[in-house]
This record gives sequence, structure tokens and C-alpha cells, in this order.
Amino acid sequence: QVQLVESGGGLVQPGGSLRLSCAASGSIFSINAMGWYRQAPGKQRELVAAITSGGSTNYADSVKGRFTISRDNAKNTVYLQMNSLKPEDTAVYYCNAFQVLSNGNEYDYWGQGTQVTVSS
Repeated sequence: QVQLVESGGGLVQPGGSLRLSCAASGSIFSINAMGWYRQAPGKQRELVAAITSGGSTNYADSVKGRFTISRDNAKNTVYLQMNSLKPEDTAVYYCNAFQVLSNGNEYDYWGQGTQVTVSS
């Protein structure tokens, strides 16, 4: 299986920046894509950003131009650089990995979540 460990959450003032990290371990081969989701209290979990094994990226409209997803292949780590943070960005952020094995079986893996709070 794949294990995901997240770090980098915390408290930041509006307009500030944070960088989230997600390190993958275990059976990390055949991971097709990784992404960041977030969930605020009383709201559904939503996709924030994703990056494929080929390097293609997708962003939610609400974060486009402010957030950047990237990867470090040598460290098996995905990052989310968050700039110009707003109070509405406050949520628990989850790392996700999507894996397709050679036999066609598909698997989803999730990190434990890290709290991001944007407040004065």
C-alpha cells in the first residue's frame, strides 16, 4: 500500500503564505496522480489542485493564480505553495494519491489531513 504523510499546516494572517508537503512511501510505483483536497466545517470536500505523473496540473477556480502544486521526484513528495491566503481558505487539507496497477485495479490513498487557518 501507499502511505501519505502531510506537513506544513498552521495559522497564518490574511495575505500570508504557507507551503504544504506530502511525502509518499510504500508501493509508490504506478501512482498516476496526486492532489490536494480541502474540507471546511459543514462543507463538502473539494479538489484544490492535482498533478499527474506526467506533470500536468489542475486547479480549482477559487485558488487559481494563488496556489501552485509541484513535485520532487527524488523525494517522492508533492507540495502545495499557497500565497495570498484568504480567510475562506481555512480548512483541513488532505493529500491524495491515485494508483492504477498493471492488472487494472485502482486505489485511492489519503493523508491524515493538516489544518490551515487564515485569520488575523
